[in-house]
Amino acid sequence: MSDKIPEGNRSARERLAQQREREKGREKRRRTLIVASAVVGVLGLAAVVGLIAANAGKDDGGDSASGPAVAPSGAIGEAALTLPVGAADAPSTLTIWEDFRCPVCAQFETAFRDTITELADDGQIRVEYHLATIIDGNLGGSGSLRAANAAACAQDVGKFAPYHDVLFSNQPPEPDDAFARNSRLIELAGEVKGLDTPDFRGCVEDGEHDSWVKKSDTAFREGGFQGTPTVLLNGESVFPGKGDEQISPENLKKWVAEANKGKKPGSATPAEGATTPTAPADGSAPTDGSAAPSSPAGEVSAPVAPSSAAGS
Repeated sequence: MSDKIPEGNRSARERLAQQREREKGREKRRRTLIVASAVVGVLGLAAVVGLIAANAGKDDGGDSASGPAVAPSGAIGEAALTLPVGAADAPSTLTIWEDFRCPVCAQFETAFRDTITELADDGQIRVEYHLATIIDGNLGGSGSLRAANAAACAQDVGKFAPYHDVLFSNQPPEPDDAFARNSRLIELAGEVKGLDTPDFRGCVEDGEHDSWVKKSDTAFREGGFQGTPTVLLNGESVFPGKGDEQISPENLKKWVAEANKGKKPGSATPAEGATTPTAPADGSAPTDGSAAPSSPAGEVSAPVAPSSAAGS
């Protein structure tokens, strides 16, 4: 028998083989397309989930400061953004804008705390504190916000001033966002008699005044101030100086005496720990403020410019 395959049969087999190869190719491409479609679907789903997560973060501001602004008890002034210390009828007002993470604010407090407390206790000035969160914006983190909220919680029970002093006395280095930890803020509250209570802890942990702090910071940024600390005596800037004179404890006393010439001092401040009355609905000042003990103060050889620019 001959080994030769008839030409017709060979052609038929070759055509069949070619057809099978084409079918295998089509099947391979079909499977590849199915796998590729599945991968694209997964990536698309991930993108959608990521978008939803991103939008969710934007909706709530990434923190608890997106709710209604709850002013602390005793806050006064426009939008209740002022925390007063001292006699409401004092002849002069010292306005101070501070950030608890601001190192120059801490230097200012160390140098002038005794002087300011003396002037307030003598009825010469009422101090009006305002809180800002510039360092959070400049360096990142949330320590300015968290510390300001905790200070507002202390204000609720008439202990803002002593807790304010404790925070600045224990301020961490500027890049260290230690105040972002509520546990640290609660720990420091233990240094103020009667402050570390379940109510205070709940207020700190819940960020009860976060939105109020955020509103205060917005007021600072829109106020045209250059940085913290910003210190105004009867509306005139006195930090780092007034006119040709640099600020010092002696000059601050002199400037207050000049402003108060011929005027009676304010009434005595309330006892330590007394709760400042809530501001009237018309935004006018209450009948008294709140005083606070001070820590030993040092001296500053020369004033320094505000440490924190108002931008972020």
